[in-house]
Amino acid sequence: MSSAAVTTRLPREVRVGYGLGSVATGAFGTVPGLMLLPYLTDSLGIAAVAAGFIVFAPKAWDVLLNPVAGRISDRTVDPRGPRRPWLLRAGLALAAAFALIFAGPDVDSRALEALWVLALFLAAATAYAFFQVPYVAMPAELTDSYDERTRLMTWRVAILAFTIMLAGATAPLIRDGIGGRDGYRVMGVVMAVIIAVGVVGAYLGTRHGRVGTVGPGAGTLRDQLRVVAGARDFRLLLTTFVVQALATGCMLAGVDYLAGEVLDSTAAATVLFVCFVGPALVLTPAWAWLGARVGKKRGYLAASLVLATGALLAAVARSAPEGMVFAAVALVGVGYAGCQVFPMAMLPDAAAVDARRTGSNRVGVYTGVWTAGETLGLALGPGVYALILAAGGYVSSTDGEAAQPDSALTAIVLGFSVLPAVLVLASLFWLARYSLDADDVDARDPETPDHLEVP
Repeated sequence: MSSAAVTTRLPREVRVGYGLGSVATGAFGTVPGLMLLPYLTDSLGIAAVAAGFIVFAPKAWDVLLNPVAGRISDRTVDPRGPRRPWLLRAGLALAAAFALIFAGPDVDSRALEALWVLALFLAAATAYAFFQVPYVAMPAELTDSYDERTRLMTWRVAILAFTIMLAGATAPLIRDGIGGRDGYRVMGVVMAVIIAVGVVGAYLGTRHGRVGTVGPGAGTLRDQLRVVAGARDFRLLLTTFVVQALATGCMLAGVDYLAGEVLDSTAAATVLFVCFVGPALVLTPAWAWLGARVGKKRGYLAASLVLATGALLAAVARSAPEGMVFAAVALVGVGYAGCQVFPMAMLPDAAAVDARRTGSNRVGVYTGVWTAGETLGLALGPGVYALILAAGGYVSSTDGEAAQPDSALTAIVLGFSVLPAVLVLASLFWLARYSLDADDVDARDPETPDHLEVP
C-alpha cells in the first residue's frame, strides 16, 4: 500500500456509517445498566444480591465468548469482508432478544420471572458479542492512519453520546409514562427498534470502506491470546479501560436510584442523563482536537481527571441543591467523552503495530479481548452496585414504594460518586505506563507483508 493510501481521509459516508454502529452499542450498553437492576428489584421484587447476579452473569459469559467471536470473524471469508456480515446477522438478533428481555409474561413465581430475564439477557449478550467484536475491529482495517483513527472515533463517540442521551433519557420516560410492567415492555420494544436502526445504518454505511483480507495468525486461540497478552501497551491500555468501565457501570446502575430515592424525583433520571451525555455531544470534537496537539495518552489522562473530579463532587447529593448535583454529573460527562474517544482510537493503534511486527492480522482477537474486558467492567459495575445496596440494607419491592433506611440512601450516593472516582484515579497507574505514540504507529517497514488491501 502506498503512503498516500495510508494517509487519505476516509469518505464521510464511511465515517458516519461506522459511527452509526454506536447506536446499537450505546443502546445496549446503556439501557440494561440503567433499567435492568431497578426492574428486577422494584418491579419483580427480586432481592438486590440475586438481581445483581442476573445482571452480571450474561455479561460474564461475554467475557469468555468475545475472544472466540474475534477469532471467528478473523477467519470469516465473505465478499463483504470478515466483519460486515456479522454486523447484520448478530445485530438484528440482538434487537429481537433485547425486546424480549422485558416482555416476560406475568406469572405467580419470582423464580420463573427471574429465569426469563436471565435467559433472554444471555441470548442478547451472545448476539452482542458477535456484533460488537467485529464492529470494534473495523477501524484497524478501514485505515492505517494514526490521526484518521482519531477522527473516525470522533464520529463514533459523538453518535454514541447522542444515543446514550436518547436511550438513557427516554427509557425512564417511556416506563413512567405508561407505568408498571407494561411500561418496561414498551420501552424494550422502542429500544430494540433503535438498535435495529443502528445496525442497518452501520452495515450499509460501511459498504464502500476498505476491506481487510483474511490473514489470521497461526496457532490455536489460546496461542493467539498468549501473544496478545504479551503486548505490553495493549495490556496497559486494556486494564485502564476495564477499570474505568467498572466505574461507569456503577454510575449507570445508580442513576435511577439516585433520582428516585435521593433526589425524590423519577424525572430527575432523565435530567441526570442529559447532564451526563449532553456535554459529550458538544465537546467530543474538542477532545479530538486536544489529542491531535498533545497526544492521545495525555488527552486520555486529562479526560480521566475531569471525570473523577465530577464524580467526587456528586458525593454531596444528599445535602446539596439539585442544581449542584446536575452540574457535577455534567462535569462527569465532559470527562466521559474524552475517556471514550482516546482509548477507542488507541486500540487499533496497538493492533496495527502488532500486525506490522508479526505479519499476522490478529485484530479480531485483539478486539475480542478488548470487548471482553469492557463487557466485564460494565457488567461488574451493576453487580458491585447491587452489593453496595445490599450492604446498605436496600429494601426490594414489587411497586417501588418501599421506604429506604438512611444507610441505603448513603450507599446509593457513595456507589454513584466516591467509588467511581476512586476507580478512575486508580486506573491512571496503568495509563501512565502506556508508551505508543504517533511515530510508533505510523512507522512502516517495507519488508513487512500488508494484510489489509484496498479493493
